[in-house]
Amino acid sequence: MLAIDILAAAERRIEDALKLPIKHEDQDASLWMRVDSFALIQAITFLASRLQDHYAIRELRLRLSAEGRMVFVDLIWSGTPVSSETLYAWELEPMNVGAEISPLTLRDVIDRHGAEIWYQRDKAAHNAFFRIVLPAAATPEVQATDQAQHLHSESRPEYYDFDLFASRDAEGSGIDLDRRLADLAYSVFDTETTGLEPSNGDEIIQMGAVRIVNQRLLRQEIFDQLVDPRIPLKPEGIPIHGITEAMVKGQPTLDVVLPAFHEFCHETVLVAHNAAFDMRFFQLKEDSLGVRFTQPVLDTLLLSAVIHPNQETHRLEIIAERLGINVIGRHTALGDAYVTGEVFLKMIPLLADMGIVTLRQALDAAQQTYFARIKY
Repeated sequence: MLAIDILAAAERRIEDALKLPIKHEDQDASLWMRVDSFALIQAITFLASRLQDHYAIRELRLRLSAEGRMVFVDLIWSGTPVSSETLYAWELEPMNVGAEISPLTLRDVIDRHGAEIWYQRDKAAHNAFFRIVLPAAATPEVQATDQAQHLHSESRPEYYDFDLFASRDAEGSGIDLDRRLADLAYSVFDTETTGLEPSNGDEIIQMGAVRIVNQRLLRQEIFDQLVDPRIPLKPEGIPIHGITEAMVKGQPTLDVVLPAFHEFCHETVLVAHNAAFDMRFFQLKEDSLGVRFTQPVLDTLLLSAVIHPNQETHRLEIIAERLGINVIGRHTALGDAYVTGEVFLKMIPLLADMGIVTLRQALDAAQQTYFARIKY
């Protein structure tokens, strides 16, 4: 992601949650970072809240710079300095802001990014700052070249070992089923896994998601995280998803990542392609992790069958081609989430042309498709 987009999103969240004015110092608009933006924005907001609560700061300044292969995100304030002991204590606290509860600590976020956090004082300027040191990322053009080898890999097979329409307390999730599809907020997500059999021990190794609000794909509002499955990866899967043992070793485990994702998608409708596959993985962890996804789930595979019932295939890349969407980054969780989000946005007006306008109508139509009726 563009680093400047992360700071813009952090600014909006701090001003909304804390009513704390934000100003900007030097910002290099060309810098890219590979980050879990949701967690990083949480961390920046948490630090701002602690400074406001304990040191009564009246303003926070954000600065963005780089040196070599590192990106520096600085949070600058004037007033009372913070001791190193205080910062260490903050690192180990859950990143709760107001009524918002987080399962992560600041140290979790720093560690998962291979980052560091420094505290420095500028006595001449009578201010102090926290510096979050993050690895820089290649530009999207370079990333696209690296990912091109994955674009033509086969999709996973359609999956039916989970009923999207049973035992989901959609009404209890606080989401109005009679709201227009165009007016709802969505979390479009995908997972990469060790294999295709969640009931036989396969595990999630990557989760990616992007937010849709006001019919816009918010590329700065993402969730992107590798997961250590604590089991060996299957060699046949590595050429498809491009994730190796070395990449997942030492990454957060699902007991940390899934609650964080649950918070990310709170009070939004879930959207995925072949969603039953991903949801089955979540369902199997409900008892052990205490995380349950109760919100409605829309499946672009089923919606494609509603819109184009006579098509022979509803693979994601074929649907994207049918709708004129350029596919980049297939078989990465975040890449698939982006494509699925763009596909879903194209589907909303097509569904409206068929008289399917509300969330309830979309769920009912999807449930009547051939694919939704298959029971394995």
